[in-house]
Amino acid sequence: MNEFYCATRILAGEAGQVLSSLKPKRLLVVTDPYFMENGTARRLAEASGAESWELFSEVEPDPPVELAAKGTAQLKAFVPDTVAALGGGSAMDCAKAMVYFSGLQPRLIAIPTTSGSGSEVTDFAVLTHGKGKHPLVDDSLQPYAAVLDENLLTQLPKTLIADAGFDVLAHALEAYVAAGASEMTDALAKEAFCIAFAHLPASYGGAAAVRGRIHMAATMAGVAFSNAGLGLCHAMSHALGGMFHVPHGRLNAVLLPTVVGCNALVVGDKYARIARSAGLCGAADTVAVRNLKNGLCRLRRELSLPETLRQAGVDPRKLRGHGEALVKAVLEDPCCKTNPLTVEDFMVRKVLEEVAGRG
Repeated sequence: MNEFYCATRILAGEAGQVLSSLKPKRLLVVTDPYFMENGTARRLAEASGAESWELFSEVEPDPPVELAAKGTAQLKAFVPDTVAALGGGSAMDCAKAMVYFSGLQPRLIAIPTTSGSGSEVTDFAVLTHGKGKHPLVDDSLQPYAAVLDENLLTQLPKTLIADAGFDVLAHALEAYVAAGASEMTDALAKEAFCIAFAHLPASYGGAAAVRGRIHMAATMAGVAFSNAGLGLCHAMSHALGGMFHVPHGRLNAVLLPTVVGCNALVVGDKYARIARSAGLCGAADTVAVRNLKNGLCRLRRELSLPETLRQAGVDPRKLRGHGEALVKAVLEDPCCKTNPLTVEDFMVRKVLEEVAGRG
């Protein structure tokens, strides 16, 4: 049985106005220090028209369980009817966890300020504990509404455009071939991949006009993978990110071409179709798949992203030293369950060996 579901309302427009139209009474804004210091979080809260509001502004990258617990305590004390997550994937993941662990049922409004995680429309959240990243997956984690505001994208640093952009590509490409894929998810994933692949170089080069399209592509990819699932690239990225604290999108950039090569054994025809849709031609499927891998590698270079884990800052000696723990973490990650090719330990080791870099 196939099922397609998206409970999140997707609203495009100026964030303050859209939030005001939802008429919050008691509003908690969850954000990071950047949006606290530049006044965006306060302006959003004031524009909402809420009778009372508070800010939780301590979100950090790869939010740890302890941070989510601290935010949960503030949420339970304030008892908001609406929680607005303002920021990238970390802010949305932290807000989701706070709502989940509080036992309360406020509306969760996701306002993404980067174009990558897709968390604004998914039932996923990722928390860090110790040296591991732990995905939470539950229907209750899906936001009530996602607010897509192009005005929040004008000052994005180039490194964030690159990292988040490759996350969109990985979400779309993994959803397209995932075990739970359907015609609905295929359509969203393919369009999201093609938009991001075509426009990321211009966005990285400073063309703010294309960022709205990439923003929508990130949301489309999020809807796709929330229904279809992800795969080995994300399972490995979660494990490596938790252990070595490398940005998630950067790890996806390192891993994705190699994972495509592995999965092509069983889904080469689908990879070929999406390659042709993205303008990476090839009459034979094997040629189109090769062009897809080469196209991802070429784009990676254009965005100044690392080609190996060593270039991403992971010491190969430490990588070898943590090899068994990494393999175990990857195999336990729920993303492996929807990879199109059954993931076994030798496959994880093969990918690690290929992407490690010399040293």
